[in-house]
Amino acid sequence: MKKYFFLGLIFFASSLHAQKFENLAKTPPMGWNSWNKFECDINEQTIREIADAMVVDGMRDAGYVYLVIDDCWQIGRDSSGNIIADPNRFPSGMKSLGDYIHSKGLKFGIYSDAGTATCQGRPGSRGYEFQDARTYASWGVDYLKYDWCNHGKQNAEASYTTMRDALYKAGRPVVYSICDWGVSKPWEWAAGVGHLWRSTEDILNCFDCKNYWGGNGVVQIIDLFTDIGQYTGPCHWNDADMLEVGNGVLTPSEERLHMSMWAMFSSPLMAGNDLRKMDRETLEILTNSEVLAIDQDKLGISATRWMKYGDLEIWFKPLEGETWAFCFINRGSQPVNLDQDLKTTIKKYKVDGSYTIRDLWKHQDLGSSKDNVKMTLAPHDVLMIKLTRSSTH
Repeated sequence: MKKYFFLGLIFFASSLHAQKFENLAKTPPMGWNSWNKFECDINEQTIREIADAMVVDGMRDAGYVYLVIDDCWQIGRDSSGNIIADPNRFPSGMKSLGDYIHSKGLKFGIYSDAGTATCQGRPGSRGYEFQDARTYASWGVDYLKYDWCNHGKQNAEASYTTMRDALYKAGRPVVYSICDWGVSKPWEWAAGVGHLWRSTEDILNCFDCKNYWGGNGVVQIIDLFTDIGQYTGPCHWNDADMLEVGNGVLTPSEERLHMSMWAMFSSPLMAGNDLRKMDRETLEILTNSEVLAIDQDKLGISATRWMKYGDLEIWFKPLEGETWAFCFINRGSQPVNLDQDLKTTIKKYKVDGSYTIRDLWKHQDLGSSKDNVKMTLAPHDVLMIKLTRSSTH
């Protein structure tokens, strides 16, 4: 009996190993998540309309392919313990909704929690991990955001590893998003567990603020990324949380700064606005192909803060093909004057020679790196540039 039990363990372990889904998330995942705009006010019709909008407005073709339904879709469990979607809000069921999302050339994402209940008090997955993973696979789920509320004395690494194993066992490739808000320092252990992990507490829809419960504005999240860049890379990403672009609080310049720095960090990009009603300026910010290319660069190297002069910060990011991105951000309330030589050695990277400087927001060349970058940067604004060898431009 012990022999067969041991052989069974070997078979189980090998089956898990065979389902690692290692080729997922080679670049930071991009998509849309329901929480920032809708919170619990979600339903089947809204999600279908968002799917339609992702196609019509060009978001899908820009790379935003994951449509993730956050908390409040679930209402209970049946007598067999199977998770139940709210039948009033999702009358056609999650399999049908997933099929619709897939029919649009999108991928279907869903939310659960490692604890006994989600952050909004809906059923969590603790004790039901393998059952829930099988259910998600039967629905065609491609992405799981896994939260960290109501976890009691659970160990984060162990809890998230259990769901990872459940996803492997279910056999359907799923991008696995760990969301413990950086509490357990997941960048130190999660590379072999999930494809991305939240590195901060929840983002707030503000530029410079912090909530009593720990939520962070844009610049507070930027500060948290100064020391963890070395942990990110292909198939394992530091997640700076969802985007607040288009949600009506940040100014256009603040939205550009927000978008720029998430791209510099190689963070997953999850839009969080109402795609059905966004204006042209919001769409142009979210779908700027030159900025998105910085986020999606195949090297997957996170930016380093090169210099800080009061409210002015300069961030540096190596890119594929010995090209470079620099981001100048003005965090303060007064304009700052730039007069910066970009020839430098940062860590092991040497920026030397003649480069063409490209302004990624204005979509125009600014000249050569032989000359200093000179301009006045408005409050809460950004200059994002890419340096390309002049001989190849």
